[in-house]
Amino acid sequence: MADLRNTFVGIESPNPFWLASAPPTDKAYNVERAFKAGWGGVVWKTLGEDGPPVVNVNGPRYGAIWGADRRLLGLNNIELITDRDLYTNLREMKQVKMNWPDRALIASIMVPCEEESWKAILPLVEETGADGIELNFGCPHGMSERGMGAAVGQVPAYIEMVVRWCKQYTRMPVITKLTPNITDIRHPARAAKAGGTDAVSLINTINSITSVNLDTFAPEPSIDGKGSHGGYCGPAVKPIALNMVAEIARDPETRGLPISGIGGITTWRDAAEFLVLGAGNVQVCTAAMTYGFKIVQEMITGLSTWMDAKGHRTLDDITGRAIPNVSDWQYLNLNYVAKARIDQDSCIKCGRCHIACEDTSHQAITQVVDGVRHFEVMEDECVGCNLCVNVCPVQDCITMVALPPGTLDERTGKVVDPAYANWTTHPNNPMSRQAAE
Repeated sequence: MADLRNTFVGIESPNPFWLASAPPTDKAYNVERAFKAGWGGVVWKTLGEDGPPVVNVNGPRYGAIWGADRRLLGLNNIELITDRDLYTNLREMKQVKMNWPDRALIASIMVPCEEESWKAILPLVEETGADGIELNFGCPHGMSERGMGAAVGQVPAYIEMVVRWCKQYTRMPVITKLTPNITDIRHPARAAKAGGTDAVSLINTINSITSVNLDTFAPEPSIDGKGSHGGYCGPAVKPIALNMVAEIARDPETRGLPISGIGGITTWRDAAEFLVLGAGNVQVCTAAMTYGFKIVQEMITGLSTWMDAKGHRTLDDITGRAIPNVSDWQYLNLNYVAKARIDQDSCIKCGRCHIACEDTSHQAITQVVDGVRHFEVMEDECVGCNLCVNVCPVQDCITMVALPPGTLDERTGKVVDPAYANWTTHPNNPMSRQAAE
């Protein structure tokens, strides 16, 4: 069996699946249930400083986006950090860590951007026996208006400053949680590294309004007739998260910086994609809120089974394996040619491929009526865009077939040049010439 044991910045857990800082990790009761279900670690819901209590809304806190089958695709929340007393949280964290010494327990922290505030809370957290801290520089609503969360995460200089304070005042590993609400994720990651962070985690939620009630004209969720922007998460944000993780993993200035991947992870396959793009472990929230804590058992079994089938013995065998294949556009092989093929035995004759191609693409799929309705790809018109593959409701009915070098491309009337098999280093590629110079 594949070994899923995970070591992340020196923090050990029996598997790479952690619960992210969120409502599922707000109290000992939830965290105990999570550990019993099999989660390898948790990031406790974000703690604030000892002072006036945080007050959450007493009404709807979530907006949602659903697929046609009512499957939850995205969740928007307007909830703030924990509204429970700091010392209650600290006491429960200490007890949970004593009960589950083999599980990772991370304290998420958000206090004002002042050195004394961080200096005061860090020893209190350290005394609980927590394995590390996560600096919440990501929350885009509520707390950001108070100069915390994303308000810090959007200013690299602030990130570096606070990380330096934390590295000065605690022995615990520091994980810096980054906001996606920024133009270039590499800049805050570089700042965190410059400050001495042990790792980064990303992405936090995306600033959003998911819907508007067209009877009351208020954003959802509505509180007494008004709504607010909130944080968007769930399966819909996974592509954004994967890209940002990959950007940090392949950036020369942050390459090698440990990454905890977050964003829309629902299945073992989602987790594997984050791992091969450079994440050292993954954090999950929306999937647990949708399906319950036991979903981790499917993730563990699925990841282990896939690794066994592929001959991967440990997580180190797969971590970062996809990074060399993430390229800037200009390095793609422009002489690679692929064409669509329709399996007539699998085709249900719905015509979605035809109408999508006819109306919005390259008029490369024709409807043939010769006693039996069917659809065919006209290779001389097909540019290999694969829109038809993505709109087809039957998996693997339409596939993309690569033409080997030396094959005539009927669309251009040219032969696919075997010498262009590696366009990245081909002398006709201006970017390869520039790199050589």
